[in-house]
Amino acid sequence: MRNEEWAPPGVDYTRPSIARVYDFMLGGKDNFAIDRRAAEKALKITPDGFAAARWNRVFLRRVVRYLASEAGIDQFLDIGSGLPTQGNVHEVAAEVNPASRVVYVDSDPMVLAHARALLANARTTMVKQADARFVDQIIGCPEVRRYIDISRPVGLLMFGILHHFNDDEQPEQIAASYRDAIAPGSYLAISHFHNPEEAHPEASVKALMVEKVFLDALGSGRFRTRDEILAYFGDFELIEPGLVPFPQWRPGSGDEAYDPIDIYHTLVGGVARKL
Repeated sequence: MRNEEWAPPGVDYTRPSIARVYDFMLGGKDNFAIDRRAAEKALKITPDGFAAARWNRVFLRRVVRYLASEAGIDQFLDIGSGLPTQGNVHEVAAEVNPASRVVYVDSDPMVLAHARALLANARTTMVKQADARFVDQIIGCPEVRRYIDISRPVGLLMFGILHHFNDDEQPEQIAASYRDAIAPGSYLAISHFHNPEEAHPEASVKALMVEKVFLDALGSGRFRTRDEILAYFGDFELIEPGLVPFPQWRPGSGDEAYDPIDIYHTLVGGVARKL
């Protein structure tokens, strides 16, 4: 049995954590029994949940590589970054430009502890513990401003975070506040749980079932419609191929082939540029 007394100060391992559930789905070890139980309930409905977590990570790496190489972005703000794993934003960006700067933001104290250990010697990367809902406290933070020049284009990454804001928390307004804060020429990248509705009815049924599991276990995890997700981009210009299932976003020649199983249609992402 895993000894769970090693948890960093402030970490509550009696309640599941979004970051730790995702860590479990990625095959990580920074999770507790309560997190694994929450994930396993969802896996009973969609056994391909492990693949979904990998797809999200592959999508993240594709986006960062595109922004660093083709769009010329050299600073990134990763909101709701989660626990460090292989292929982190600063690692992918540094492959293109070693001078790239990255700020990770997450509210989970376990993320803070692990990320700080990982980034102890990184001069171009930092992690900030903060609630993503309070945009001004992040964008206006002097420590963040030492790494990110908000007057210049930035790659704003919101992977798997907006679906963890419930409707009454006004996620559309949170997204709008971030859009307003970044400079023209910046990019916004989003990944989100998706309810495909009548386009893929069987996938839609499973999406609603998993949503209930997440709401019961985590208190969040909304599967939203395509129009709801597109609204988060506001008037930004969507980059081709638009808002699509993760494997469809600019796949590489060596990428793994994916069958369009139900869960394929319940996870979408896109990138848009501020004009």
